[in-house]
Amino acid sequence: MSTLSSVAAQALQRKITSADYAPGSRLPSQRALAESLGISRTSLREAISMLEALGLVRSHPGKGVYVSERTPHSSDDVPRGPAGVTAESIFQLRYIVEPAAAALAARHGNTAVDELQETQGQLERALTRLDLVAAAEWDLEFHKRIARHSGNPSLAEVMQESRIKIGYSLRLPFANTQRVWETVDEHRAVIQAVATGDAEQARRAMQRHLLAAADRIGIRFEQP
Repeated sequence: MSTLSSVAAQALQRKITSADYAPGSRLPSQRALAESLGISRTSLREAISMLEALGLVRSHPGKGVYVSERTPHSSDDVPRGPAGVTAESIFQLRYIVEPAAAALAARHGNTAVDELQETQGQLERALTRLDLVAAAEWDLEFHKRIARHSGNPSLAEVMQESRIKIGYSLRLPFANTQRVWETVDEHRAVIQAVATGDAEQARRAMQRHLLAAADRIGIRFEQP
């Protein structure tokens, strides 16, 4: 599941959490980092984008990348996503697609439950060791599996094609470290509804999850 960029992001995350790179300090140049990690500068830029979405670093054009003071994102400082899209627009898309996927998954019985419980366990283990990079990856896997178990190939395809944008939107709430465990509780509500075959409850649980995730970064998007 891990990519070169996510492995690099985890390596940098470890240096940040261990204070090898102290809060407020400037990271080495991209060339030096890419060489030390043995990756291309393209993969490094992707890794830095992951860390910026997670609130671990801040990019300052013309000055470099600095370790954050670990304050949550506010609605006016959320970093732009892929191709300059806003977090609000992605949450609106997800609010249209994902509650429907959860409802369909519930109607198809509990065949998805074991896989969802697996991702839940991996997410919790990642959060316990404060590995936000891995937590965000398992969070994305949870949502992809919901879509896959909807039984609708077109819906699952939408999620797959939007995985980069969705992955970006999933990382943002983890910058609010005081509320990271809320994701776990919200997932549990979705899993419970899917397990009992309650389509409407699954839809509502997913809607509540998306609204709460957006709230954790100070965004209250217009619901369709």
